[in-house]
Amino acid sequence: MNQHSAIEGLANDWHMVNYGKFAQSGAAMVMLETAAIEARGRATYGDLGLWSNDHVAPLGRIATFIRSQGAIAAIQLGHAGRKAGLQRPWEGGGQLSETEAIRGETPWQTLAPSAIPAAPNWPVPSTMSAVQLEEVASAFEAAARRAIRAGFDVLQIDCAHGHLLHQFLSANANLRSDAYGGSADRRRAYPLAILKRVRAIWPADKPLMCSVPTLASVDDGYGMDEAIDFVRELKAIGVDLVECAAPDLLENTGNPQRAGRNMESTLLHAEQFRRNVVIPTMAVNCGGDPARFDAFVSAGRADFIGVTREAVHNPNWPLHARAQLEADAYDGWPRQYSWLLARTGASAENV
Repeated sequence: MNQHSAIEGLANDWHMVNYGKFAQSGAAMVMLETAAIEARGRATYGDLGLWSNDHVAPLGRIATFIRSQGAIAAIQLGHAGRKAGLQRPWEGGGQLSETEAIRGETPWQTLAPSAIPAAPNWPVPSTMSAVQLEEVASAFEAAARRAIRAGFDVLQIDCAHGHLLHQFLSANANLRSDAYGGSADRRRAYPLAILKRVRAIWPADKPLMCSVPTLASVDDGYGMDEAIDFVRELKAIGVDLVECAAPDLLENTGNPQRAGRNMESTLLHAEQFRRNVVIPTMAVNCGGDPARFDAFVSAGRADFIGVTREAVHNPNWPLHARAQLEADAYDGWPRQYSWLLARTGASAENV
């Protein structure tokens, strides 16, 4: 859940408190929002970054605290491509306007596989040249090295959410005629090349994840058969876990009803990846019923469940889920809280 609250990509007190409270909540893993691998890859001026060594220490402070609470510290790296340079969501989420320009937030030239805008009347991105392809690939690798220095335990590469690497996968967004465009296997080539470079430098004992688009139709030039082939190749190069991301709309304006269907289908897609590729999967945005999640994992339909909106609504969601499933009132709560709750007899499910 991107916070759009960084300054020049630097994490601050907001990020520390935001992710720190999830670490205190009993979550097994806390994944930070997407950190842009270069400044022109930010979705908004408020995005986190890992394009500079200056970003390492503030993020490292957060990773250290997450681990101190018994959780795994994870971060995602990405590049927004043609969906970069937007207003923050609470400012409208559209193109940067004169209002933002007054405070120095002016548009920049965005990059994409092909010069196709994200929506009608949107700026036309620049078709990435061979030099820019190498710049971005090198930036992913450099950012991964910085994530190691910051102390993260798990790294995820964003190949979904309509962002740059997702754009390469799509037959509608990628009209290239070189080695990175055309057939489905050629459209996969650039994202796979980046994942290979990251896997080569990311420690072998630390999991590498990838968020994968899971559209079940070819409306965006990418369907489930292609997704399965992509995941099969991800496994072959050493990706340990795939997140079935949703919604994955490539455009900046979408049908909310369709997006909702995509969110509900992530579990089905996780199940298909496990069956067809035999790779660990994470389903996300499947609602908020702990018993339902437990049944999914117990039945082998998914290996992990990622909780996003429910956790924002209730930061103590994992602790409440544990109380519901295991009936242990305060095990897992930070000791600063558990002693008081036990003494006063408060209900763990209602705290």
